[in-house]
Amino acid sequence: MTDKWWKDAVIYQIYPKSFNDTNGDGIGDVAGIKEKLPYLQNLGIDAIWISPMYLSPQVDNGYDITDYRLIDPMFGTNEEMYELIELAHEKGMRVIMDFVGNHTSDKCLWFEESRKSKDNFFSDFYIWKDAKEDGSAPNNWGSSFGGSAWTWDETRQQYYLHYYAAEQPDLNWENETVRSYIYDMLRFWKGKGVDGWRMDVITSISKNQDFPDNDRPLTTKNQQNGPRMHEFIHEMNQEVLTPFEMMTVGESPAAKSHDAHLLVAPERQELDMIFTFEHMHVDRVPNDINGRWAHQALDLIMLKRVLSSWQEELRNKGWNALYFENHDRARVISRWGNDKEYRYECATAFATVLHGLQGTPYIYQGEEIGMTNPEFSLEEYQDIELVGNYRQFVKERQTMTHAEFLKAVHKLSRDNARTPMQWDNSKNAGFTTATPWFKVNPNYKTINVDQDLKQKKSIFNYYKALITLRHDYSILKNGTYELLLPSHKELFIYKRVEGERAWLIVVNMSETIQSIAQVTDFITEKHTFILVNYQNRKALDGDIQPYEAIIIEQWEKKYE
Repeated sequence: MTDKWWKDAVIYQIYPKSFNDTNGDGIGDVAGIKEKLPYLQNLGIDAIWISPMYLSPQVDNGYDITDYRLIDPMFGTNEEMYELIELAHEKGMRVIMDFVGNHTSDKCLWFEESRKSKDNFFSDFYIWKDAKEDGSAPNNWGSSFGGSAWTWDETRQQYYLHYYAAEQPDLNWENETVRSYIYDMLRFWKGKGVDGWRMDVITSISKNQDFPDNDRPLTTKNQQNGPRMHEFIHEMNQEVLTPFEMMTVGESPAAKSHDAHLLVAPERQELDMIFTFEHMHVDRVPNDINGRWAHQALDLIMLKRVLSSWQEELRNKGWNALYFENHDRARVISRWGNDKEYRYECATAFATVLHGLQGTPYIYQGEEIGMTNPEFSLEEYQDIELVGNYRQFVKERQTMTHAEFLKAVHKLSRDNARTPMQWDNSKNAGFTTATPWFKVNPNYKTINVDQDLKQKKSIFNYYKALITLRHDYSILKNGTYELLLPSHKELFIYKRVEGERAWLIVVNMSETIQSIAQVTDFITEKHTFILVNYQNRKALDGDIQPYEAIIIEQWEKKYE
């Protein structure tokens, strides 16, 4: 595998709508990102991934795109975006944009033309099917946002397919012209300086052209890894990604460690890395009818097993993308940890586990200061997925009560990560001078950037230290991985080895004190502490405290 810049990088995701508002309309903007580039430069990150800012009706917060080449006026102008890219480059940061290739908005010109007739230029840009004899949908496929994946269109007198909202019709990748339009859009942004792409649900672009029913109605099991998926991604690689040296990370919900290499092995020329969902399902009740809302406590043994399997299976075969949070994931310390009694310790513990692994770590805005889930009332959330799933599971199927659903929402909802960035303790957390588009977490007066930077126990500074280690020590990039104590229910311990140098990463992922004797057998007599989150940790004595994290350097061979 040839060296690529992203192997040494730490990438920071910006959700622009909630990042920083400079024009006083309650919505984050391009100028707001520009204003905070010095902050990101101080953190030490290498690239920013920006969620969609294209023209959009915002049914799914920008993942329903009307025009791929236009910045939505709510965020600013194209010229401002070009300036942002240039300024980021001047500050040593690359820019990754979000590519949504599975679907568009129903307000996109392509769809508006497509629905007019069955024989115009755009008619085959989307997936249209006749109704069954009884007028029902072509098959029983479900939408990820609840209900059927098919919607009847009166004008065209056919159903169209949408894996997500009805306002997000799926593109027909079987149509070569659709693919050429998409590739041309990627070239357009490359011409403006974009360095890479996060590819939204890219493994959904190929559909089974037989459109068979699923085993159970309204499930989404058909949505991944269609028959021509690899062919389409490889073609895109050859048309755009490789010639223009564009980095890619693909969203691949169904990928497992044993088959991930089919997407990321360099010789296959598809993607550079993928976001797996597997480790984010370790708190989900298996095979429950309520899907992602069937929440249970974190199974640490399973989390260790899943993360370790990805480390081992992709070793010398591909590259890992490392994350716990993003715009679709709740705050990890609220979901899996203790965000009140041990917020600093918990945030730094999870960060240590993640950043010590082989791969490219991704930080989601606010993660670096320990932002938490807000625990709003149900009426205060906005996410279309939440609204659709509430209707499906609580109102229609009645498989969950209102209270059960809300409890799961407080742990899992995508909106938990979308509250405005907390910059300071002024009104609206310094995010905006206006009424924010989405309610600010009420704890912003104590949890914010200004406050964190003043603390002796600063989460930001701990992240900064982790990023520095990533840049300074090749062991994090090249070292082998070995999980220790795989069946321990509280400790996450693994070893990274490069040559004669070894790092031991020891993290107590619980609120209970653990005996230090459980790890001393793994530590050589001569060792040094690389990083700790309990400042009084100077030696291997005393117990391991709740959410304590330790990185120890030692030598595989004894000193001469």
